[in-house]
Amino acid sequence: MEQDSTSRQQVKVTILNQSFTLLTTGNPSDMIELANQVDELMNSIARRSPNLDSTRVAVFACLHLADQLRTRGGEPPSVPKEKIIELARMLEDAIG
Repeated sequence: MEQDSTSRQQVKVTILNQSFTLLTTGNPSDMIELANQVDELMNSIARRSPNLDSTRVAVFACLHLADQLRTRGGEPPSVPKEKIIELARMLEDAIG
C-alpha cells in the first residue's frame, strides 16, 4: 500500500508547561522548532506578568506574532501559507 504524501505524523511538544500532541504533514522537526519558539515567547510574557493566566498569555503571544506578521507586510517568507493554515487548524482543535 502506498503511503499518502499528506499523511500526518504525531509530534509531542510542551508549551507553557502543558503537553500537546500535534499532527503535522510536514517535517516533525519544524513543528518542534515552532513549538519551542512559541514556548519561549509565552514563558517570556508569563515571567514579565506573573499574574496572567495561560489564556491571557496565549492571547498576548498571538497579538505579538500578529504584529510581527503585519510589520513584515504579511507572512514571513520562511513560513509557507500551508503551514500557517495547518497551525491555525491545530489551534482551533486545541482550544475548541
